[in-house]
Amino acid sequence: MPLHPLNAISPVDGRYRMQSEELGLYFSEEALIRYRVLVEVEYFIELCELPLPQLKNFDTSLYKSLRAIYLGFSHQDALHIKTIEKTTNHDVKAVEYFLKERFTELGLGDYQEFIHFGLTSQDINNTAIPLSLREANTLSYLPALKAVMERLLQMAKAWADVPMLARTHGQPASPTRLGKELYVFYHRLQTQLELLNTIAYSAKFGGATGNLNAHAVAYPDTDWIAFSERFITRLGLQRSAYTTQIEHYDNMAALFDALKRINTILIDLSRDMWTYISMNYFTQKVVANEVGSSAMPHKVNPIDFENAEGNFGIANALYEHFSAKLPISRLQRDLSDSTVLRNIGVPYAHTLIAFKSLLKGLGKVEINREAIASDLGDNWAVVAEALQTILRREGFPKPYEALKALTRTGERISAEHISRFIDTLEVEERVRAELRAVSPYNYTGVVKEF
Repeated sequence: MPLHPLNAISPVDGRYRMQSEELGLYFSEEALIRYRVLVEVEYFIELCELPLPQLKNFDTSLYKSLRAIYLGFSHQDALHIKTIEKTTNHDVKAVEYFLKERFTELGLGDYQEFIHFGLTSQDINNTAIPLSLREANTLSYLPALKAVMERLLQMAKAWADVPMLARTHGQPASPTRLGKELYVFYHRLQTQLELLNTIAYSAKFGGATGNLNAHAVAYPDTDWIAFSERFITRLGLQRSAYTTQIEHYDNMAALFDALKRINTILIDLSRDMWTYISMNYFTQKVVANEVGSSAMPHKVNPIDFENAEGNFGIANALYEHFSAKLPISRLQRDLSDSTVLRNIGVPYAHTLIAFKSLLKGLGKVEINREAIASDLGDNWAVVAEALQTILRREGFPKPYEALKALTRTGERISAEHISRFIDTLEVEERVRAELRAVSPYNYTGVVKEF
């Protein structure tokens, strides 16, 4: 059966293919092969730059031709490597043999044995994968996240002065401002983004068991530690100095935990937006030919926020597994990390799908000022906190208890109830005027400007 979006097992490659296909540049099998080729080529060039005695006369003008192998890497190249792998039954060795063929074509057959010199496959994989992660985050993930954040910031600023009834424990509470409540999410994301940017992309580059054994035995006078750190740094990564055969993945686990926290914040946002829509605080722009329900013609469902919540949840389940599993490996190495690493693109895809759904949902909502104002007007009891606080300041006896008796009768408290209560108070007229000035529409506190 040929692969088609209609017969793909995963919706990432099926129903949601269009929303996530850009990630194929970083996380597909072909992308992994290309990154391996990149690392092998750049490693060979670094050996020439050292130089090793046998490479000191290598024509540096050929670097451009060598880099063209990965810069112009094609689908046919990937297919050829997979054909070689059928013989080797080893994916990284297949890349080595592919490069030896290319060296021969370039007239560089005498240098073939310095391809993959002294390395184990994990030196390549544990450099290629963090390199792909860094580029995926820079070129795909972060732009998508920042688009959501920018939309949130626009909404927060546009509605910064809109008073809104707060709800704690689901119950009416001291009023707030709509813009500030949206800015809370922006600020949380901003904080987590700053933490995300502190996490290093770590690579393991140290030979079969992390000690550069083969390098040291072949060229004992070369500073291979400095060489490895220089090479990995030049790729934009950070070398893990002490490893077994594989990277210990601690920083990668930290990365996945950071991505999970960001998703969790956006699940919280999705649920709040869903709830505000259900409360009629927001309405949704109607798209003429869309159907909200197969049975109920009137419905305009908040499906974008529901879709975002579901996809963020799937992504987080995988990120949780990755961060818990990858740092664990029996003794100097087992293979359980390999199949896990091949799935890194899956939570990224679900996250990207969720970003796009959330951005679409945020772009469709319109504020219903009347509903928000009406809710405030129906809940004058929420000014009780303000009144009893002013009375406390004035030394009025038992103000909390007085307001409690007024507001917990089971009867809906209106502006008239509050006015009559104020009339009964034995306080100075200036205090009475101050109390009368408080309403659900202006009792919104202060917040740092954003």
